[in-house]
Amino acid sequence: MEGFFYIHSIMRNNILDTPIEYLKGVGPSRAKLLNEELSIYTFNDLLTHFPFRYIDRSKFYTISQINTDSITTQLKGVISHIEEIGKPRQKRLVAHFEDDTGIIQLVWFKGIKWIKPTLKKGSEYIVYGKPTKYGSGYNIAHPELELVEDSDIKNKNFQPVYHSTEKLNSKGLNSRGIAKLTYNLIKQLNGHIAEVLPKKILEELRLVSLAKAYEQIHIPSNQQNQKRAEIRLKFDEFFFLQLRMIKQKLLKEQKTKGFVFEKVGVQFNTFYKKHLSFDLTNAQKSVIKEIRRDIGSGKHMNRLLQGDVGSGKTIVALLIMLIALDNNFQACLMAPTEILANQHFFSVAEALKDLPINVRLLTGSTKQAERKEIHKDLLTGKIHILIGTHALLEDIVQFKNLGLAIIDEQHKFGVVQRAKLWKKNSIPPHVLVMTATPIPRTLAMTFYGDLDISVIDELPPGRKPIKTIHYFDNTRLKVFEFMRKQIDLGKQIYVVYPLIEESEKLDYKDLMDGYESISRSFPAPKYRVSVVHGKMKPTDKDYEMEQFASGKTQIMVATTVIEVGVNIPNASVMVIESSEKFGLSQLHQLRGRVGRGADQSYCILMSSYKLSKEAKVRLDTMVNTNDGFEVAEVDLKLRGPGDLMGTQQSGVLDFKIADLAKDNSILTKARSIAIKLLKADPNLEMTENVPVKNQLIKLFKNKLNWSRIS
Repeated sequence: MEGFFYIHSIMRNNILDTPIEYLKGVGPSRAKLLNEELSIYTFNDLLTHFPFRYIDRSKFYTISQINTDSITTQLKGVISHIEEIGKPRQKRLVAHFEDDTGIIQLVWFKGIKWIKPTLKKGSEYIVYGKPTKYGSGYNIAHPELELVEDSDIKNKNFQPVYHSTEKLNSKGLNSRGIAKLTYNLIKQLNGHIAEVLPKKILEELRLVSLAKAYEQIHIPSNQQNQKRAEIRLKFDEFFFLQLRMIKQKLLKEQKTKGFVFEKVGVQFNTFYKKHLSFDLTNAQKSVIKEIRRDIGSGKHMNRLLQGDVGSGKTIVALLIMLIALDNNFQACLMAPTEILANQHFFSVAEALKDLPINVRLLTGSTKQAERKEIHKDLLTGKIHILIGTHALLEDIVQFKNLGLAIIDEQHKFGVVQRAKLWKKNSIPPHVLVMTATPIPRTLAMTFYGDLDISVIDELPPGRKPIKTIHYFDNTRLKVFEFMRKQIDLGKQIYVVYPLIEESEKLDYKDLMDGYESISRSFPAPKYRVSVVHGKMKPTDKDYEMEQFASGKTQIMVATTVIEVGVNIPNASVMVIESSEKFGLSQLHQLRGRVGRGADQSYCILMSSYKLSKEAKVRLDTMVNTNDGFEVAEVDLKLRGPGDLMGTQQSGVLDFKIADLAKDNSILTKARSIAIKLLKADPNLEMTENVPVKNQLIKLFKNKLNWSRIS
């Protein structure tokens, strides 16, 4: 009785919050297992434990129709005999299953103790599984089995399949057991699933009701209805996430005012007219216009700048820093590694050497005396541009008037770290975050939905596309000969390996073995070879880098330490050993280390003949396209969004049914509808939008502060 009153009190509030143990067929012990194994605690958790595939169960076969070509088969018949066979440790359960045309054995090697008591001799069963040839007949190992008289699940034609575990299986909660519970739940929820979208949106997009969607995703009457249910539920996941992000962006704009950079003055114009030695691409000009609009509007800029390797993001960053200086503000640029910070410092300092602009570098390696001088000169305003690493985040680093903070490869920094930069002035400086990793559109909308996004999708004129070629290991002599010809032309070469030390488990090319092999094939004094890897002392690493950068060595043997931050226009060949072991994004980043000059550059992918299907797709993609965004789309399909963006971002990706790799069109539509809705009703106060607001608050409790909405 206590449970009865509990459920009725819950139903008066929200039935979906009911603990799962109160569902018919669960109880405390099964509830504990569902908690531990699948994180199902409430009715809502079970409702959103969606099937991962469906089985068409409309067709039955006879036992006589089974042959060596048979795949998964559905039979109807009776169990005539049950026995346990074999020694105690090798025991198996065998049920003889027959119909009018023959006999087949059903076999279980695990769970015998709990399966045997459930089998009923003489009763009619439906059996589903994959037949295997055994002696003169066939058997089906661990089949799906249900009594014909079992009518809990009405639909027999298009059945859902759910994820389960061994422990759940032992308690009768395999896929079919979970389907029965879900069926019970759908019946119990009849009339209790409230609609969360306005009627206008449902009609415009021809979406089924939420109640219908849950029913047809779990108990589909046919494939068409299942697909319509799937679209509705995916739309909801995307729509409410986009609504939250756009709302956060609006809140930020209302709450955070930005410095107004009113003029484009002497520093910008002098550099642009007299010291910029090349024409900007149309994409660069377009991005600069977008940024100028932001920083002149009085709103706080929070913009993501995407651009493939070599697309010219740094020059855009420099020009925006000059606008900050023209408006009497300081600027800073933060990079994730010393190599990259040094790279930026030398290129910016070189570009501005003829202008009265003080550019300084601050990293972990900066000496104490120089560090003190930098701290002092920042406060007086003597330093105009500061470039550095995490060292910029230290509390002691204070600016006179920081107006612009640029963060390169921003995904390498945590949110808290980035936020420290914003506190370097009484009003947060404008923020421009940059990445050379092309982000697929769906991911950009999901992860950076609260940022404005600019894309440089054009390479500078005169750059020739890098030729990418895939060779197998047995053609190494041919590759060495090509390398010699390139060196004879005065070019330099990278050779990259995935590991530093030999591994017994992984047959990757070992860097030190490779270094010795290269040294033998390219002997001194005619050739000189540098080696760089992550275990070297920073001073040794810098020395070897400098030798290569200055052209004193022709070949750089390295690990992926050179993936980011080395810009050597004379390097025209990138050889990647064991390329099948690298991720697609990493291969593309490495390829971007060459092709910096006007001459033809090459990326050579070396691999063994043993290639997995996925590795072949990666290498074929590299050979077929230089477009970073195209590469990123393939990478998304292969790896999924969690791996692509890193685990620190995974909280954004708690999708139960939506798939960023496949559902681009649904996400795009959800975002446009969310924007339209918030334009018409920013506070979601209209009567028809109140359910939307309530659902948003419920989904993102403690993550959205509605009290700040004006």
